[in-house]
Amino acid sequence: MEQKVFAKIIAQRLGIAENNVAGTLALLEEGCTIPFIARYRKERTGGLDEVKIAAISDQFDKLKEMAKRKETIVKTITELEKMTPELQQRIDQCWEATELEDIYLPYRPKRRTRAQVAREQGLEPLAKILLQQRERDPEAAAARFVVGEVSDVAAAIKGAQDIIAEQVSEDERSRQQVRGAFRRQAVITSKVVKAKADSDEAQKYRDYFDWHEPLKRCSSHRLLAMRRGEAEGVLRVTITPDDEECVERLQRHYVYGNTPCGRLVEEAVEDGYKRLLKPSIETEFGNLSKEQADDEAIRVFAENLRQLLLSAPLGQKRVMGIDPGFRTGCKVVCLDAQGNLLHHEAIFPHPPVNHRMQATVHVQQMIEQYHIEAIAIGNGTASRETRAFVEDTLKTLSSPAGEGLGVRLFVVSEDGASVYSASKVARDEFPDEDVTVRGAVSIGRRLMDPLAELVKIDPKSIGVGQYQHDVDQTKLKQQLDQTVMSCVNSVGVNLNTASQHLLQYVSGLGPALAKNIVDYRRENGAFTSRAQLKKVPRLGPAAFEQCAGFLRIPGARNPLDNSAVHPERYAVVEQMAKDQGCSIVDLINNKEKRQAIKPENYVTKDVGLPTLTDILKELEKPGRDPREQIEEFRFAEGIESVDDLVEGMELPGIVTNITAFGAFVDIGVHQDGLVHISQLANKYVKDPNTVVKLHQHVRVRVLEVDQRRHRISLTMKGVEQS
Repeated sequence: MEQKVFAKIIAQRLGIAENNVAGTLALLEEGCTIPFIARYRKERTGGLDEVKIAAISDQFDKLKEMAKRKETIVKTITELEKMTPELQQRIDQCWEATELEDIYLPYRPKRRTRAQVAREQGLEPLAKILLQQRERDPEAAAARFVVGEVSDVAAAIKGAQDIIAEQVSEDERSRQQVRGAFRRQAVITSKVVKAKADSDEAQKYRDYFDWHEPLKRCSSHRLLAMRRGEAEGVLRVTITPDDEECVERLQRHYVYGNTPCGRLVEEAVEDGYKRLLKPSIETEFGNLSKEQADDEAIRVFAENLRQLLLSAPLGQKRVMGIDPGFRTGCKVVCLDAQGNLLHHEAIFPHPPVNHRMQATVHVQQMIEQYHIEAIAIGNGTASRETRAFVEDTLKTLSSPAGEGLGVRLFVVSEDGASVYSASKVARDEFPDEDVTVRGAVSIGRRLMDPLAELVKIDPKSIGVGQYQHDVDQTKLKQQLDQTVMSCVNSVGVNLNTASQHLLQYVSGLGPALAKNIVDYRRENGAFTSRAQLKKVPRLGPAAFEQCAGFLRIPGARNPLDNSAVHPERYAVVEQMAKDQGCSIVDLINNKEKRQAIKPENYVTKDVGLPTLTDILKELEKPGRDPREQIEEFRFAEGIESVDDLVEGMELPGIVTNITAFGAFVDIGVHQDGLVHISQLANKYVKDPNTVVKLHQHVRVRVLEVDQRRHRISLTMKGVEQS
């Protein structure tokens, strides 16, 4: 019954048909993953994509948490013997968190407040007398309560006002009224802490030293910047509406005229607003705005991560990976087409050692001996110098080893390589190698298959986030894990070459089953069919159903084992081939036979047109990698440091990070420049992702170089893009 209620609420909130939401919730409760539901259960969801299914899952989790919260609230109020049928009904029907907490507020256990002390002193009847505003002489009324701990009339009246102030602050109508004011007119203000104003660490917050704007217009990145400045003790941040208007509106509800009692109630209402109600709602809106800013920052991070993970792969080539350096030299590794380490050594082509000739000979020998097809150079310190050295080395090589074979050269992002090299994953892979070798291997493998390598690194260390350390870490991890899983499953995984770490992100698997698959592969050799997965220890029917369609076996006897067609639908394809009088291989290779198939002829109770359409689309290019082709890139010659930059200069660059406020671009000077969102195009841009993508090659023009704040301002306006 509760799930039916949830389906209705979620459908209303997300604007999705209730039966599609109900179908999705049922699949989630069955333990199905989001990628599996989106790809193989379209009939039950109405063809919902991963984004909508994830939104349904998120709302479902929130409603389940709220149901638990309601149980706690009901139990607490019942134990206080204050539960009534009307109150129970209100709680049962309430599914808005703010409203629920307002209902609970008067009953919630709280610390010993001034109002509570006054109640213990027997002053609640006096508070009611004042609120009724019928007494002409409130002091005379108060005199009757001067007993015990109440020392005099003034103390009695003050205690009664404290009770009124708390009642005002806990009244649902009052809270909603003040919330409305915050929603309409709240202003967020940021002021610098004077003692920190001239410090170097405060300069990055200089824009917020004296800043104010309507809260509803405050962007995610500005709010997070202010909150970080506040956390670092540089800024003071407040959120406030028009206080006078709020107090006047509240007083109109509680004060009936200009009487002695009315004036005392007026004072109590103002006190209740300033001391209790406003701070409470300010905290609420502070948390809400922070949550919304977190959600936006996490969305940006997840989109960047998706683009990074789905970066173009070079593919299975023999690669040389170079982690460049000056004093410590360049660590060089040679990898086979599967990414296995064949050889490693250090070379010293740069000052201060400057063994350039020796390094040239060694690189030539490695290229020839290990039949290197491509070279990956990390983009950190000494990257440009190392590239120039390698280019000179390649020119000296004669065919067949050098340019005659087309040894390709790429610069690869190092972000996170050092984190990987010191991780348990790296230690397990290379227990006998040091961190420098592991880092160079990671650089080489990133060129071959960014997805397979980057899944080994904590996404927060990959360098594509926006205030990732300031946002809700639990929510961030959940979203990033979901993004990684989505990317892995959208590409598909080679069952016979995938690492344990990559396999664990496949739908329905996880660390334990991924390890079991790798162990089975090691003991029994390569998988020859998907059906063999059923022999893997602890991989039962449910896990097989979830994972099989995302695992690929190139060269399998059944060509469908190297496609996105799920084994549960092999019979459908076999029937299609039989009806066309050919084999499955012929069906895949013969466009005319595929076009002759009428999918409506194969619709059954379990298989609908969405699934059949997907099957026919997959048969056109079974197992095709959806990622784009990799492109080579070169920075401008002679521009190697910030000192080389001149305003107005046009340069090539690579997009390294995308935020809500623009895109960061590497132009080869060891410091990324910012193309502000207003400088991305000659038109209004709401989302930078509609103009640029991560690792896109762009051309930019230098607008300004701010040496003190280490900022480079760039523009793409009026710059012709190739």
